[in-house]
Amino acid sequence: MSGFTPTGTTATEMPPLVRTPTPTDAGATVSAFPTPAVVTPELTGEIGPTGRPLPVFPEPQPLAVHGNARVIAMCNQKGGVGKTTTTINLGASLAEYGRKVLLVDFDPQGSLSVGLGLNPNEIETGTYQLLMDPGTTFDDVVVETGVEGMDLLPANIDLSAAEIQLVHEVGREQVLASKLAAVRDRYDVILIDCQPSLGLLTVNALTAAHGVIIPLECEYFALRGVALLKDTIDKVKSRLNPGLQIDGLLGTMFDGRTLHSREVMETLVKGWSDIVFHTVIRRTVKFSDSTVAGEPITTYAATSSGADQYRQLAREVAARWLDA
Repeated sequence: MSGFTPTGTTATEMPPLVRTPTPTDAGATVSAFPTPAVVTPELTGEIGPTGRPLPVFPEPQPLAVHGNARVIAMCNQKGGVGKTTTTINLGASLAEYGRKVLLVDFDPQGSLSVGLGLNPNEIETGTYQLLMDPGTTFDDVVVETGVEGMDLLPANIDLSAAEIQLVHEVGREQVLASKLAAVRDRYDVILIDCQPSLGLLTVNALTAAHGVIIPLECEYFALRGVALLKDTIDKVKSRLNPGLQIDGLLGTMFDGRTLHSREVMETLVKGWSDIVFHTVIRRTVKFSDSTVAGEPITTYAATSSGADQYRQLAREVAARWLDA
C-alpha cells in the first residue's frame, strides 16, 4: 500500500509586506485557493477589520435532528497562533447555538484538555489509547465538558508515541478517520485541535476532516508558513482525501492600532481573497484568563468582546457550511 510521508515543500511563499497607503489594486491578486461557497448576507454598511464590507451573519437555525457531523481540522504548523483557543471557543459558541460538538485533542501537549480544566497527568485513557488499543472504545475516552452539548476526547504526552507507532501500521493515515466515522451520527460538528507540526498525526487529522480552518496570527512570520501548510493539504487532498477543502483562514491576535497588523491583514486578503473569514479575533487578556479558569471565554466572560467575536465566527462558519 502506498502511504503518505510528510515532506518539505517548494511552494511559493506569501507575498512580502509592502506599505501601500491606498490599496488600489486589491482585486488584482488571484486567491491561492478556490473561493469557497459563501452565503451573501446583508451588509452592515461598515468596513470590517479585513478591509472589506462587513456582512451580518444570521444565527444558525435550530436542528430537528442531530448527526452526520462535519469534521474540521484546526491546523497550522506554527505554534502559538490560536488553534487551541479557537477550537475551544468556536466549539462552545456552536454549542450555544444548539449544535452537538465534539472536540478532539490531537496534540501531545494536551493544551485543549488543559484549557477545559483537565490535568494531563490524571488522564488515564485518551486519544492515544483510542488510536492504538483495539480494546479501548470511544465511550471509554470521551468526557463531558462544562459546556452543555460539548464533549471532549482528551490527550496528554502519551499521544506522542502514536506518531512513531503508526509508521508501521497498515492504513496509518486513516486511523483517526475510522475512529470518528463510528460516532459522527452523535454530533453535528467535530473539531480536531492539531499539533503544531505537519507530521503523521496532522496528516491523520486532515484525512479525517471535511474542512480545514487555519488560524493565523496577524504577524509577518506567520504568513510565511501558510505555503508549506497548503502544500501538505494539497498532497492529502490528492492522495488520501479528495473531499478536503479549506473552510477559511482566521486572523487572530489582531491589533488594529498597529500598522503591522493592518498590513498583514491586507496582505492576507490580497493573497487568499474570500477564503479569509470576515471575523477577526483581537488580542485580549480575557483569553489567557479563561484558559487559567479552564473554561471557554463564552462562559468565563460571556459579554466580552472576545466572546462576541467567537460567536460571530460561529455564525460565519455555519453560513459557509450551509452553502457548501
